[in-house]
Formats: sequence, structure tokens, C-alpha cells
Amino acid sequence: MSDLRELYEEVILDHNRNPRNYPRRPEKTNHSAHGFNPVCGDEFFVHLHVDENGIIQDIGFDGAGCAISTASASLMTEALKGLHTDEVERLFGQVHSLLTEERQVGGPDDFLGKLTVLTGVKQYPMRVKCATLAWHTMRAAIADDSETVCTE
Repeated sequence: MSDLRELYEEVILDHNRNPRNYPRRPEKTNHSAHGFNPVCGDEFFVHLHVDENGIIQDIGFDGAGCAISTASASLMTEALKGLHTDEVERLFGQVHSLLTEERQVGGPDDFLGKLTVLTGVKQYPMRVKCATLAWHTMRAAIADDSETVCTE
């Protein structure tokens, strides 16, 4: 087994067994959204506190999903704290590209960091929607979109 695959499995299992910022709704939540994938049953609520300068001060999520969706949501919450919403949009684009396109990791504009471990999801195309559910839900929360996000 390759080192990257071992790291992928280790990180996914760790974030699934011990998800960060879960189950949690920040005290000063001012943005929330609901995401649901009816095909697999993954369902999350993402809650954020974004300050007046557009900086994510706090983030949490609750709900239930498979190991990949839970781990991705957990990794997402760790990556987004302290970022401006413009940076969040850029990071979303990089994660989405990482999961859905042939993409080289580590270029000069790449700031995926620990999120590069999600590259392993590409080996399981049916699971890409699991990995992106929390990310799409987070975008809806920032946009104050009250429609349930669905990755199907």
C-alpha cells in the first residue's frame, strides 16, 4: 500500500471517529444551511459565525453521514476557521477541483494543505458527492441560502 493511500485511510478514519467541531453549533452562529444526499442518506447542518469583516470566527456541524462525508466535513471546519469568505471560495474551488478533475497538487496558488488527503476519494467516484456535501452546504450557509443543498 502506498504512503499516500495509508495517509488517506488514516486521516479519514481519524476524522470519522473523532470529528472536529462536531456536533456543534457556535454560540454566535449567524449563517447556517442544511445539506442532504437522498441516495446515501448523508445529512449535515453547517453553522458559522462570520464577523463583520467576512472572517469565519467559528464553525461547526451536526448530522450524520458515511466516513468520507463526516471526515470531509471535519477537515473542512478545521481549514476554514480564520479565513475570509473570499479565501473560502477559493479553497472551495481547489477542493472541488481536487475531487472532480485531474489536478496537480502543490502548485504556487495551492493552499490545500492537509486537505490534499482528500485526493484519495477520487479512487471511489461514487463517493465524491459524499466528500463534497459539507462543502456545498457551507457555501449555501455563507450565501444565506435557505434551500436544502443536495449533491445528487
